[in-house]
Amino acid sequence: MGVGEIAGLIAAIVFAVLAGFLIYPLIRLGKLFDQIAETVKQTGDHAIPALDEGVTTVKQVNKSLADVNDISSAASTTANNIGALTNLYGSFLGKPVIKIASVFYAVKQTARSFMDSKNSTPATDAAETKEA
Repeated sequence: MGVGEIAGLIAAIVFAVLAGFLIYPLIRLGKLFDQIAETVKQTGDHAIPALDEGVTTVKQVNKSLADVNDISSAASTTANNIGALTNLYGSFLGKPVIKIASVFYAVKQTARSFMDSKNSTPATDAAETKEA
């Protein structure tokens, strides 16, 4: 055996030892990748039902919001109708009531002024004008 063959044999032994040392971390790395793949699979299996529930929840919320929109539009229509009805009653009943009230007030003021002029005598009026 020559020097070159001995050097080749030593290099082959060193390479075999180095490969032996690298096999263990590679096996561990392979197990880690297997665990990561299993975790991703489980996450996907759990995420799909959660997403389905989320979609169902969003649909129910949208339905509830549509109901709320219907209710609020009905309330707005009712408020507008009540406002229009109030204006109608005000114009139909309010103006005649105000006119009747003003007539009664005018009659009352005229009667009071008439009664005050009857109650005061001319002597009393003359005494009041002298004092002033």
